[in-house]
Amino acid sequence: MTKQDMHAKYGPKLVTELPGPKAKAAVEADDRLISPSYTRSYPLVAKSGKGVRITDVDGNEFLDFAAGIAVTSTGHCHPEVVAAIQKQAAELIHISGTDFYNEPLTDLAERLSAVAPMRGPHRFFYGNSGAEAVECAMKLARYHTGRQHIIAFFGAFHGRTMGALSLTASKPQQKRRFAPLVPGVTHVRYPYAYRGCTGGPQEEEAFSLGCARYIEEKLFKTILPPEEVAAIFVEPIQGEGGYVVAPTNFMQELRDICDRHGILLVADEVQSGAGRTGKWWAVQHSGVEPDIVCMAKGIASGMPLGVCMSRAEVMDWVPGSHASTFGGNPVSIAAALATMNVLEREGVANAGRVGGLMLERLQGWKETHPLVGDVRGRGMMIGIELVKDKQTREPASALRNRVETLAFERGLMILGCGETSIRLCPPLIASEEEAMVALDILEEALTQVENEHARAAEMEMAGA
Repeated sequence: MTKQDMHAKYGPKLVTELPGPKAKAAVEADDRLISPSYTRSYPLVAKSGKGVRITDVDGNEFLDFAAGIAVTSTGHCHPEVVAAIQKQAAELIHISGTDFYNEPLTDLAERLSAVAPMRGPHRFFYGNSGAEAVECAMKLARYHTGRQHIIAFFGAFHGRTMGALSLTASKPQQKRRFAPLVPGVTHVRYPYAYRGCTGGPQEEEAFSLGCARYIEEKLFKTILPPEEVAAIFVEPIQGEGGYVVAPTNFMQELRDICDRHGILLVADEVQSGAGRTGKWWAVQHSGVEPDIVCMAKGIASGMPLGVCMSRAEVMDWVPGSHASTFGGNPVSIAAALATMNVLEREGVANAGRVGGLMLERLQGWKETHPLVGDVRGRGMMIGIELVKDKQTREPASALRNRVETLAFERGLMILGCGETSIRLCPPLIASEEEAMVALDILEEALTQVENEHARAAEMEMAGA
């Protein structure tokens, strides 16, 4: 199949200028009525979705490599997930798991326990979002240990509710004018090698190990008594921080520190979990077993569900300690069970295979594209960091935003992350052909921005 034929078959199909007339009207209404706190990168007004495609209100069809912020793991409206939702909605839409029993709660718990990244037995708490899963983990860690302090990392995103926000450290706007936050949280450096060292693999290994050892060698010897630390919260791959992968030696050292001092290790897998990296949980790439895992996003293909999973002995709180009216909603649980079927059958393996092909191609962009400073990720969780200059590594936030816009104008949906990176997090059922078409479109947008940047630099030089 020629490249032209592949794009015709697998590529986006645009029928109006962007945004189209209906999309413009919807954006105007949104500006009047919806909270201005939301962030929108471009005027995509979705109407329907199927697989890896979103159709907007004007009939334009886009390739979706954002997946609702890594949520629609089985693609949009997967028929098995839709059927499970419809069946459950016709039987029982709601019964609060806080006050009543229902079998789907334990059905999903059994399934999740079977793929847990730590040895069992396990216990589960259901909420409605990733932030709620993190809030649960935060409260549980304090309850179980009787300690108050928590360690998190710069660049982390754990949510926007007050406890989760206290752990979050990715953008100042997320915290501006919301203080005082929950006390007792200390942030330390995450092993973001591209922004932390300029040497080769040996220096990067020493740097990542140093980031972990700083906790014990500096914090515990100066300001933070280790016997008062309840937990260390870590994203095995930082999401909002820039799709930065935690090295194995860093994760192993965190586990050792926790073991030495009776501290719980909490893996925030809200974005990196549910098969996105080619394994069920990103932490499994390191061989480290956490004590608590937070999950949401892709676990229910778009239905609201957050889950806090822990070793059974850790979840020892008594009735009334924590609850959620809607957490573990029967319809959301049905969607999660169907999602796990699809992911076990094809999604996890496909994420590893097709994501690997994407990473292989993208690594070459560091040599062929002047704006590409770094490419990193696992499976279908891939970050592309743009820089104005590869020697100075000066961030290129505005240029990154321009690439997003141009990709949208060509029918490709992507999102930024961190200060200057592009994230690629398509549905895990994306085919090799769809992935290559998406990269073709992204490369075309990137090349245009590089040409614009070069011309601007030439004009600046001429003016000087």
